Amino acid sequence: MTDTASPAIRKPLAAVVGQGLWDLLVVGGGATGLGVALEAQLRGLRVLLVEARDFASGTSSRSTKLLHGGVRYLAQGHWGLVREALRERATLMDLAPHLAQPLPFFVPLQDRWSFLRMAIGLGIYQRMAGARSLGPLVRHSRHDLQAQWPAGVPANYGAFEYWDGQFEDARLALALARTAQEQGACVRNYTRLVDLQDIAGRWQARLEDALTGETVELEVPCVVQATGVWADELRRIYPRLGQGQAAKGPWVKVSQGVHLVIPQARFAIQQAVLVPRTQDGRVLFALPWLGSVVLGTTDTPRSDAPVEPRAFAHEVNFIVGQARRMLGLDLRRDDIRSIWVGLRPLVQDQTESQVTATMGREHRVWRHAPGLYAVSGGKWTTYRQIGQDVVDQLCDFGDARAGASVSCRHRLFGAPSAGTAAVSLMQAPGIHLWGSQAEVIESLPGYGRPLGMGLTEAMVRYSARHEWALTTEDMLARRWRSLFLDARAARTMAPAVAAILQEETGRDPQLADFLALCDQYADPPGL
Repeated sequence: MTDTASPAIRKPLAAVVGQGLWDLLVVGGGATGLGVALEAQLRGLRVLLVEARDFASGTSSRSTKLLHGGVRYLAQGHWGLVREALRERATLMDLAPHLAQPLPFFVPLQDRWSFLRMAIGLGIYQRMAGARSLGPLVRHSRHDLQAQWPAGVPANYGAFEYWDGQFEDARLALALARTAQEQGACVRNYTRLVDLQDIAGRWQARLEDALTGETVELEVPCVVQATGVWADELRRIYPRLGQGQAAKGPWVKVSQGVHLVIPQARFAIQQAVLVPRTQDGRVLFALPWLGSVVLGTTDTPRSDAPVEPRAFAHEVNFIVGQARRMLGLDLRRDDIRSIWVGLRPLVQDQTESQVTATMGREHRVWRHAPGLYAVSGGKWTTYRQIGQDVVDQLCDFGDARAGASVSCRHRLFGAPSAGTAAVSLMQAPGIHLWGSQAEVIESLPGYGRPLGMGLTEAMVRYSARHEWALTTEDMLARRWRSLFLDARAARTMAPAVAAILQEETGRDPQLADFLALCDQYADPPGL
């Protein structure tokens, strides 16, 4: 497959979106918004998607990297969510095998009670997966583990091995964007919705280019807001939602999850390790990902939703302490190569517990007015089903007319041909993450010029020309995961990357802002 997308030059907003006849405006370029846009475009609607910052720059690039059904949700009674997620887990691995793959998980057992509890829970989980199971459930004795686990991991009663999945979230979001574009949708980053009015049964939206200040007004019959933890922002843009039923409290509750990244040599595992219960009611996991190990996570309620959230000292100390107690891993400050924070949008329901660790991850779709919808909640694993549910509701209410859903079998842009062996996501990042587009990158200038951490000049040029990369952060945080894997190394790479981006796009790559961000990611508080 060859790449037919246009080169990088960012066209004026009016030239791109102002003259189009659109059936649907999607606001938000994370997993949910991109899933809605692709679903709608595949079903025959003409879709325009705008993202105020960069694609997946919020929650969707800061996930736990787990593609899973959610074992812990069984104990909370969210069986429908687990069943849906297990189905979607298998579907996504078929749609993008280079970015979503099976992964074995080991669950250490401390005593007979933990053995019985996990035997029941994982047994149910395995049966719910049915034909979509990724591997068998196996019991390992304490003796068996000695040859497989790092010394010091306590497992007095052995361990269970089961299968779930992992994925590369930021590049998967880009694959969704490219697929939607390939099908005829218009997707645009750094473009925000600044005003919305209902006029004679249609919606008049004013959009603003966040880089140039250019504004454009357009009319659409339907608008879907998919902005995650920023769902309540719609009330500011459309003040009429501040009245009546829609004004009753916030639509989502925000929870913060912290993740620490350490070198794989520091904790040499070839499978994920999952401790099912920590002191705050969440799981603790160690996940081999892109040549490193990710440790997490916390569940801390927040009353705000900052664009760049920071970890609290007590969260870092909690993960480090649990890693010492549950994994036998004694971490020092220099072991932590990067620290990132993700905000989870949990749908608010006054009938549910307000403890975020026990709140479910179901999504919800609101129809605020004819043609005006919002969607939030859910999890990355179920993005496709969320998109299908949204478009189904548009049709059920008569706000749109669309064909049958085909997204469950439409492979994503870059997916390698059937039968091609995928490189494991446990390996260090490389050109394989672009899937079928690797041959395009190999033909670009600078393919043989390394910039660090597997990145080459040609990869940067490709991302600028075909993946909407405009800033140094766009490139080193999401097109390439340097910031998330090793913030100090990302800082070293940044000047060369910025120079290439400026050459390709003619824009300020905002190098100074990225260097400050590297310092934040490299400096875990509390240790």
